[in-house]
Amino acid sequence: MDIPRLTRIGSLLAAVALVTTGLAGPSSAARTFELDGLGDSYASGYGVAPSFTTPCGRSDAAPATSIDGRMRLALDDFVACAGARTTDLVPQGQIAALGPDTDVVTLSIGGNDIGWSSTVVACLGGTDAQCAGAVALTRGRITSVLPGLLDAAYDKVDAAAPGATVFVTGYPRLFSPDYGAVLGASPAEQVVLNDGADLLNATIRTAAEAHGYVFVDVTDRFVDHGVNAPEPWLIWPTAPGSFHPNAPGYRAYAAAVTAAIKPSALR
Repeated sequence: MDIPRLTRIGSLLAAVALVTTGLAGPSSAARTFELDGLGDSYASGYGVAPSFTTPCGRSDAAPATSIDGRMRLALDDFVACAGARTTDLVPQGQIAALGPDTDVVTLSIGGNDIGWSSTVVACLGGTDAQCAGAVALTRGRITSVLPGLLDAAYDKVDAAAPGATVFVTGYPRLFSPDYGAVLGASPAEQVVLNDGADLLNATIRTAAEAHGYVFVDVTDRFVDHGVNAPEPWLIWPTAPGSFHPNAPGYRAYAAAVTAAIKPSALR
């Protein structure tokens, strides 16, 4: 038996194994995904300090900042801005933050386009007739106007970040009617407003999924955590940041987004 020859063959095989391991291992282990956070106040973390004193109401409680570092995600641009509408994404520079290297986008948008906050105010402080009229008007905007606005905004995201996986977050129901009135909003009016939130989410989901996006529904997570619940995850209507998530609420958002992201499925 040629022992030196066998030794040489063994050394060669070991070297080949080392080279192939070096080629396969680091590429998968070192891969990170560039993350950009876009959208409105629910994406900017508004309502949690120091959002009241920062540009666009941004805080570290925001979903994009909360998931930075998880699942090999690296936050690149955090450009979400309180008050943003679908038509603001370009002039605010949010779309410009995206690029061909963007791997993941988180986006919350649409609530400001339909005047949702005005409808809530009408039900909190107005008559039953004013509340009903505001709800009817808003529902009409959700079904007739919002789909086109979302589609146009999503087209811009697609063009700016063609390789990205986009996670669109929905909005929570604001009330827990079982716990009584909220200012002038009766439990019955709260149910109507919650139904409006469901319609808004369904419309956003349809538009998002038509673009191949992942819709992140937070409705179930906020059940029994409305503004009037014993353990609210939303800020009381007379407090600064009203109807936005508080710290536990934003943690629920981050958990929902984390559960939706599958690193092995990212492009």
